[in-house]
Amino acid sequence: MLKVEKIDTCYGQSQALFGVSLSVGESEVVTLMGRNGMGKSTTISSITGLTPVRAGRITFCGRQIQTAPSYRIGRMGIGLVPEGRQIFPNLTVYENIMATAANHTGRKRAYTLDDVLVLFPRLKERLSHFGNQLSGGEQQMLAIARALMINPRLLILDEATEGLAPLIRKEIWESLATLKEAGMSILIVDKNIKSLMPLAQRHYIMEKGRIVWSGTTEKLAAEPELQTRYLGV
Repeated sequence: MLKVEKIDTCYGQSQALFGVSLSVGESEVVTLMGRNGMGKSTTISSITGLTPVRAGRITFCGRQIQTAPSYRIGRMGIGLVPEGRQIFPNLTVYENIMATAANHTGRKRAYTLDDVLVLFPRLKERLSHFGNQLSGGEQQMLAIARALMINPRLLILDEATEGLAPLIRKEIWESLATLKEAGMSILIVDKNIKSLMPLAQRHYIMEKGRIVWSGTTEKLAAEPELQTRYLGV
């Protein structure tokens, strides 16, 4: 579904990504891990058209998208849950959810308000609250609900549970497991390896703008020293 091939990305004269390659298949959950400042968010920004790619190729559902504007990439079916959530603080929960409602990909069973409220029942109690009146966990649930309302073929989460309380993190992981069971393709950036390993089939690890390891959950579980080297604090 998504294929990133040897992309370089720069901020001015400073190069942030060096030949990054990764892929996400149909109905597959894939992670992108690494310590802070290693290029994970830049990779996500490059995929979603928010940061220009200087070299390489990005293909989504058979179409090259590395030069496409971000709004077109969204309409093609990539839903982004950005780092920091970035919900609209002066809109209500209902308005935040419905603001992105569309079905550009022609999904036969499109996501509705009721669908996302079943996934996140906390939001049902907050529909009339403004975005800035929500807790951090509720804002993250809202950001995921908003991304689902574009009916994406691929859902990307940048720092899926960063800064959230353990109970809220558990709810987020459970919701992603539900989406996985429904066949959603998902790319997740997060640091919580214990929660990621049972959810995802494959993993990529970044260091200093490069992919330094990739493999299955079974391979990652069998290499605890690798986890310590690249993911330990």
